[in-house]
This record gives sequence, C-alpha cells and structure tokens, in this order.
Amino acid sequence: MTNSWRFSMLADRHRALGSQLEDWNGMGTAWSYTSGDPDTEYMAIRTKAGLMDVSGLKKLHLVGSAASHVIERATTRNVEKLMPGRSVYACMLNDGGKFIDDCVIYRTGPNAFMVVHGAGAGHEQLAAYTNGRDVAMRTDDNLHDLSLQGPLAVDYLAKHVPGIRDLPYFAHMQTSLFGKPVMISRTGYTGERGYEIFVRGQDAGEVWDRILEEGKEMGIIPCRFTTLDLLRTESYLLFYPYDNSDAYPFDDQPGGDTLWELGLDFTVSPGKTGFRGADEHYRLKGKERFKIWGLKLEGDKVPGNGAPVMRDGKQVGVVTQAMYSPLNKWNVAIARLPVDCANEGTKLTVNCATHGEIAATTAPMPFFDPDKKRRTAKG
Repeated sequence: MTNSWRFSMLADRHRALGSQLEDWNGMGTAWSYTSGDPDTEYMAIRTKAGLMDVSGLKKLHLVGSAASHVIERATTRNVEKLMPGRSVYACMLNDGGKFIDDCVIYRTGPNAFMVVHGAGAGHEQLAAYTNGRDVAMRTDDNLHDLSLQGPLAVDYLAKHVPGIRDLPYFAHMQTSLFGKPVMISRTGYTGERGYEIFVRGQDAGEVWDRILEEGKEMGIIPCRFTTLDLLRTESYLLFYPYDNSDAYPFDDQPGGDTLWELGLDFTVSPGKTGFRGADEHYRLKGKERFKIWGLKLEGDKVPGNGAPVMRDGKQVGVVTQAMYSPLNKWNVAIARLPVDCANEGTKLTVNCATHGEIAATTAPMPFFDPDKKRRTAKG
C-alpha cells in the first residue's frame, strides 16, 4: 500500500478479516478480505443487511454566508432548494462541460453544508470558488462513514434510534447511537434501503463492533469494499474513474465524458445555469459519442473489466463492470457502447480473455429494482 495521509480507526478490524488495506483516496481501505466471500456479502445486503466501511470518501465542510454560492457554482444542483436535514446527489464539470467528480451535498444548517465526494477533483473545484468569499472550507479526516445497507438495516437501527423509520430517502438526522454522537443519512451505494452512519474516528470501532455483534442474529455481516461492484452493476451506480474515459481513453480525442453520455444529466437541476461548464453541458446535448448502457450476458461466466464488446467482428465498446447474481440468476454488465446500441435487444458479443466469446444483448439499466422502490421504501 502507498503511504496514506488519512488513517482508518477500523484498520485492525479489517486486518483481522484478512484485508491488506489497499489505498483509496489516501486511506487504507478494505477492498478485500481473505475471510468470507463477496457472493455471501452480496446476498446479505440484498436479503438481510451488511456493514461496510466507506470512510475513504472525502468529507468537506463549508460554512459561511457564501457557502451556498460556492456549491451552486461548483456543482450541478440548485442548493437553495435544499433544506437542512436533506441531501442531494450532484455532479461537477470542467469548463468543457465534462464530468470530473460526483458528490452528495448535505445541508446541515442555514449556512452549513457537508460535501462528500470520491476520487475526482471535487476538493479542488470547491476550493477554487471559496477565494475572496465569506466561507470556510475544511477537510474532515476524522469523520468515519459506516454504511449499513439492506432490507433489515432499518429494523436493526430502529432498536436504537427513535424516528429512524420516518427518515425519508436522502434525508439525514443528527442523533446518537450507543451513546455516541452521529449523523445518520438515508443514503448508500447499493440500490437497497440503507443508512450511512457518520461517526467520530474515536467512536468508529465501538459502533462497528456493536452493530456486528448485536446484528449477528439478524444476519448482518461485515462486507468488503469490492462487494459494491456486484451491487452497483445491477443497480446502475457508476464508480469514477472505472466507468469513465479516464480508464478507457478515446483513440482520437481528449478524455472526459458528458453527463448525457453517462446518463447523469438528471443531476442538473431544471433550468439551472451559472455552474462551471454549464454552457458546454447544454451545447453538447445530442452530441453523444457513446452511451453508458447495459448488457445481458448468456451463461454465468463473468467477463473482466475492459473486455471488448464486438459487433460484426469489430470492436464497438467495452465492458466496464460485470457481475453474476446468485440471487437473480442473471449475468449483466455496464458497458460503454455506441449511441445506436443504447436500446433493448441489439445482439453483440463480448470477447473475454478468460472465457472466450460471450453472447450479449443490450438492455436498459438498472437491471435490479428499476422503479427504485426498495431504496425509497417507507415505514
């Protein structure tokens, strides 16, 4: 692992499960465990619940009268409509209207926000607009993020947190858990009803241990970070840069993908202008060079990331992530495909270096719970 500047207070727990703590965003992250297996963890989250450490996500606090202005300029969302206690998924673009990061924006007070982002340029983007304005921005490397995901997550938390069943999708509450101060957000990256528990580093170990100990009889188990690849694939959740041109560059032009190409144009608040890259974003509508789209694959052999997608003997696309579901018994993939393949029913072939040719058919995403009823369930 490369030298990290952010330290997980759960490192010893992950090492005990067999993790080598690979670096992600400057923090040792449990990408894998030698104990257990991803399929079992996937089944736990789809049918019961699983606990995952996603503390490698970067947390930025913006406070001051200009905080909303900074976020308005840096992201695609109209945060003036975002009230305290609510959050929203947003994207960030460069001057060319191309995607550079995504994030979740939490409004924690009238002039206070927390922006949680991944491996892109979100920090730099926000910092650029703070200069000369009444706003303070600070990085929070102490705040850990424990993600409890699955249909039984609410049943477990309801034993400890009054009102958790009434917390709407993309809402959050300041509360306590096991006598520790926490913020619980009804968000996640699995396509299931789930909760992210933001907790101080000094409290993270106790919260992790107690959830796993008390939740064991409910089937709650620890889950490695890469189990997300199984869940996100069938739920159409992209992971920067692994689905982007940063990983699969164009042969004849600079990298960078538009929101229209990624299917993330919904993150632009209706009618919003004035954010970085806005003019180019709107100009590029209808000029898509490719589409992020789904593939249904025959059999149960899963192609690796980067497997070529072929049509009439010519490569036309690439698989960015695939998975076989032991629950749904389907073999599906996220792929970068030509615009004329962004439909249902086009026959293609995936050339897998391990398994050979795999017949594929284009299909819209998400494959799992397309109406998003599970993640938005009430009660």
